[in-house]
Amino acid sequence: MKVLVSGGTGLVGRYVVEELLAAGYQVIVGGRRAPLPRLFSRPVEFAALSLDPDTDQIDVFDDAYFFVHAAFSHVPGKYRGGEGDDPKSFHRLNLDGTVRLFEAAKRAGTRRCVFLSSRAAYGEYPPGTELTETMQAEPETLYGRVKLDAERALADLAAPGFAGVSLRATGVYGDFLPNKWDGLIADYLSGRPVAVRAGTELHGRDLGRAVRLMLETESTRISGEVFNVSDISVDTNDILSPVQRATSCRHALPAPTGKATLNPMSTAKIGALGWAPGGVSLFEETMQRLAAALPQSPGHRSTQV
Repeated sequence: MKVLVSGGTGLVGRYVVEELLAAGYQVIVGGRRAPLPRLFSRPVEFAALSLDPDTDQIDVFDDAYFFVHAAFSHVPGKYRGGEGDDPKSFHRLNLDGTVRLFEAAKRAGTRRCVFLSSRAAYGEYPPGTELTETMQAEPETLYGRVKLDAERALADLAAPGFAGVSLRATGVYGDFLPNKWDGLIADYLSGRPVAVRAGTELHGRDLGRAVRLMLETESTRISGEVFNVSDISVDTNDILSPVQRATSCRHALPAPTGKATLNPMSTAKIGALGWAPGGVSLFEETMQRLAAALPQSPGHRSTQV
């Protein structure tokens, strides 16, 4: 069966595409530009796709049995605050445009839609609060509000023959290049100051498996629902420690930060469907692989102290 994946060439979308390809799905990558040759491990189709709500794109869904919506328009490198100085366009593309795609998919006969939402939909809760899908969502950012409103629009469209489900994902990491932590690693190796922070993370492959689960689970169990997708808590020290070991960089590592104030996301709901993330072992394996691939590795010796 064919799956249309919007934003499939993005840092997050690539993991989804690769998981679907590995599972034997035929994938249509939807976006502004065709993917570069050999970007994916297997051949994919391409369909020009836009977030412009004034464009009727029903024809794009002609061959798509499933639709995974991962596309998102934002200032490079930012999701929260991704509107930059143009919140009106940000809202128009990412909410109005997204809802138009949902509606087009339903009209075209696409059987199922999986929307990649965000933990930002929850908004702020007291430090240490575990986030569950039954909690009241009150986002304080435009990014979170757009994601929440798109979730609700998809749930309203759900009907027999069209199942809609949203995945509230935390930060997504992985081993594809370019990588989300390229800038952080480069700053550390060069002796520049690095931002010290902690956050919740999820490997892109685990997110891809969650998407696949949404396509393969009985529709009555997932349609109109929201599922948390998250895994481990890591800080800057966790990310850079493998880099230091692999490169023998002499720069001091930032001190570990307290993770107790983070808000972990409960994944009991999706876990009941059979999903389980890779945990600390997958994180360590991934960071070792990234560190080993660095041009300076092994034996980087900094002249700065």
